[in-house]
This record gives sequence, structure tokens and C-alpha cells, in this order.
Amino acid sequence: MIKKLFTLIAAATLLCSTANSFAAETNSPASDLKDLVGRIRTKMREGKPTEQSLAPELKDFDSLLAKYKNEKTDDVANILYMKASLYGEVLDNEKKQQELFAQLQKDFPNSTAVKRLKQQEEVAKLQAQFKPGATFPDFNKKDLDGKPLSIAAYKGKGKVVLLDFWATWCGPCVAELPNVLETYKKHHGDGFEIIGISLDQEREKLTSFIKQKGMTWPQFFDGKGWENELAKKYGIQSIPATFLLDGEGKIIAKDLRGEALENAVASALKSK
Repeated sequence: MIKKLFTLIAAATLLCSTANSFAAETNSPASDLKDLVGRIRTKMREGKPTEQSLAPELKDFDSLLAKYKNEKTDDVANILYMKASLYGEVLDNEKKQQELFAQLQKDFPNSTAVKRLKQQEEVAKLQAQFKPGATFPDFNKKDLDGKPLSIAAYKGKGKVVLLDFWATWCGPCVAELPNVLETYKKHHGDGFEIIGISLDQEREKLTSFIKQKGMTWPQFFDGKGWENELAKKYGIQSIPATFLLDGEGKIIAKDLRGEALENAVASALKSK
């Protein structure tokens, strides 16, 4: 649920930033949606939302769509997009979400919301390929020190590699770091390696952080934040995102945390 709530809030922030440009218009699709999203976020903070608890807000979506039924704009499309996202990402009603997405594509085929939806579908298809046993697609980049960086460099050497998409500004990433450091310290001598892929934008802040924390493994950094080349290539939508690979670059598991990471690494090294 935490990831789903974050997804909705991130979408809400995007839409509300659009609404800010209509500050002078108190009666517009964007400003009305901003108000509605604000009320939903308040209820989300108060407790676990349900269709019953959000019934008034769900009706308000319909009221807004009826109010602006003659306007085929991005702002009106966003109302329908947000309603669909609410059903799918918070209320776990995928059937209703898909019905609303189908309506969105029918009523607003050229909208930014539909383009965003298609992008999400492509990302979902991409991520579906990353299953245990599948070979993780390689890359050829350079790390912070300008040295070559790739998965292939570790193949055939009895290594177990963790690909770690993270950032210094990511609270859950920093919270998980002690477990990652402990696992690395315990198993690096036996062949455990880490490749960090940082979604930071400030190089100096990143280098200072990794030095302070004793993160001695290589890091890929391009300063593009969420537009990080490798994050985009692999469809990374949230961090931390990790992939544990065997000596042939095949996925053992992904998004391991705490003891689960250490146990998986230990097991993989024993069977190499």
C-alpha cells in the first residue's frame, strides 16, 4: 500500500502543478481537480481509504466530468485519469480502473493522459521481463571514476552481483543501506559485488555521501535524476529497486530487503 499511495500522491502533485497555472481561475477543470485531490489526500492521511469512505469524492469526479463534458482538453482528461488511478492504485479495484482507462482512451484519444497511460503500459511490459531466471539486459557505461562498468565484466568469475537503483534523497534507500553494507562486508570476499545506479542530480553530494558511508562499490551517475539513462532503460518507477544476479547475469531475485538479501546472497554464493 505504501508504494501505491506514493504513486497516487506523485500523480496528484503532477496534476496540481498544472493547476497552479490556473491560479486566477477558481472555476476551471484544473483548479477543481486540485481541490478534489486535496480532500482525497486528507482522507488518505487519516486512515486506510475504502470505496465507502471515498464515496463522496468518487461522486465528485463524476460531477466534474459532467460539468466539463463539452470540453475535450488535457485538464478534463486528467480528471478521468485520476479517478482511474484512484481505483487501481489505492482501492485495488483493477477491473474498474481498466474500464475507466478504456473510457479515457475513447473520449480523449489525443490527450497527454492517454500518452502517459501508454507509457505506463510499455514500462509494465518491460518490467514483466525481469523475472527470476531471466537474463538481465546488459549495459556499457562508465562509473564515477571513469572506469568501464557493465554486468559482463563480472560474468564467468563466480560473482554474485546486486544492481541497486537508489539515491541519497530516497529515505527508504538510506534506511536499507546498513543492511546492504553489512551484506557487502560479510560476503564481498567470497564474490559478492554491487553496482550502484544513482538517481541523484548533484555529483558532489553523491560522492560525499558514499565516502561518508563507506560505499566502495562502483556507481553509475549521470545527474539526470528520474531521467537517469539506466533507470529509463529498465523502466524503474520507484526506488530502491534492486536485482540480484548470478554469475551468468541471470536474475535470482529482486527488491530483497534486510535479512532476505543476506540470505539470498549467501545461498547464491554457496551454489556458484
